[in-house]
Amino acid sequence: MKIKVLDGYGLNPGDLSWKGFEMLGECTVYDRTYPEQILKRAAEAEVLITNKTVLTAEIMKALPKLKYIGILATGYNVVDVKAAKELGIIVTNIPAYSTNSVAQMVFAHILAITQRVEYYTQENRKGRWTNCNDFCYWNTPLIELADKQIGIVGFGNTGQATARIALAFGMKVLVYTSKKVEQLPAGVTKTSMDDLFRNCDIVSLHCPLTDTTKNLVNAKYLKLMKPSAILINTGRGPLVNEKDLADALNNGTIYAAGLDVLSTEPPTVDNPLLTAKNCYITPHIAWATKEARLRLMDVAVENLRSFLSGTVVNNVAL
Repeated sequence: MKIKVLDGYGLNPGDLSWKGFEMLGECTVYDRTYPEQILKRAAEAEVLITNKTVLTAEIMKALPKLKYIGILATGYNVVDVKAAKELGIIVTNIPAYSTNSVAQMVFAHILAITQRVEYYTQENRKGRWTNCNDFCYWNTPLIELADKQIGIVGFGNTGQATARIALAFGMKVLVYTSKKVEQLPAGVTKTSMDDLFRNCDIVSLHCPLTDTTKNLVNAKYLKLMKPSAILINTGRGPLVNEKDLADALNNGTIYAAGLDVLSTEPPTVDNPLLTAKNCYITPHIAWATKEARLRLMDVAVENLRSFLSGTVVNNVAL
């Protein structure tokens, strides 16, 4: 069994082991694979493991030995799953491996905006506190979370984990979800999209990226938000119209945004959010705690092991 890992560096920059895959076959790991390299590297592979390397119908048709594609992520838009099914290729993903890590990042962004710990740390390193006339100083808004309303768009695993943390902070939780009211936990209130954006102090996005959710957050919804409101996106970059959000931040339509994802990654230098006012951006690392990556690796190996034993799990090419 020839296994090719096309872009392993994102998951394992050197602190994990590929031993699990190596025990299942002849495993070759590439840190990165560019489009023009795919066919040559994958030519003899029966198994391809990919994270962000795109596998189109044309590529899969040119790989007659290919039987299995393992995606090192939850999202599977990098593979043409319809073509895979037609070609008899199994495609698996890794569901729910980073739930707690992503929810943690939601609040890392919220706290970064409301408490500004890094800003004051840097100011103090420049001597501001030692030269202060008073025992303390502040020149940014400092915001308490208790009794604030957080709106969660999408209420799957990560949305629910985010809600639990919010409730622990004493926040009021509103959700936009297809789930019925009786399915929601105590302290969580179902609402409409318009009312969520209109009434919440913080809006956090946790819905999948589909044709209907692309550019979900646009000028229309941003104008509904309070001038003091904060937008958080740890889901998918294209959920947000980036120009509309940059305009809203620069014009004071909303107060701040915390983003772990952008529409193009890495971003182009002219992405308006890179220079927008009160826009806090991390480089798509909510999923990347070592604990989450270990879970991802373990599930990826188990997915392949199950396939080889004749029992397919986490199959997305149904």
